[in-house]
Amino acid sequence: MKKTIRTALAGLLIVPALALGVTVVTGSVEVAAQGARAGIDATGQSSAAAGADVGTIIKNVVNALLYLIGALSVIMLIWGGIRYTTSAGNSNSVTAAKNTILYAIIGLAVAVLAYAIVNWVLNFGDSGSLT
Repeated sequence: MKKTIRTALAGLLIVPALALGVTVVTGSVEVAAQGARAGIDATGQSSAAAGADVGTIIKNVVNALLYLIGALSVIMLIWGGIRYTTSAGNSNSVTAAKNTILYAIIGLAVAVLAYAIVNWVLNFGDSGSLT
C-alpha cells in the first residue's frame, strides 16, 4: 500500500515537471523565431528570401518533428500512468505499464537532447564559434 502511494505521488510530481519542460522547449522555439524575425527586419531583407535558406528549412522541419516526438512521449507517459493505475496488481500489467513509462521518459529525454544538439550544430555552422 505504501509503495502504491509513493508511486502515485511520484507520478503526480513527474507529469507537471515534464509538462513544464515541454513548455520551456516550445517557449524557446518561439523566442528564437521572434529573434530571427527581428534580425531579418534589421537587415532589410524580406522574410520570404530569408526563409529560403536551406539551414533554416532543415532547422524548422527538425524542430517540428522533435516537438511532435516530445508531445507523443508525454502522451505515452500519461497512458503508462493510466495503465499502471488500472493494473489491479496484475504483475504482467504492472511490468508493461512500467516499461511504457520508462520508454516514454527515455523518448522525451532523447527529443529534448536532439533538439538542443540540432540547434547547437546549426547555430555553430552559422556563426563558426562554439557559443
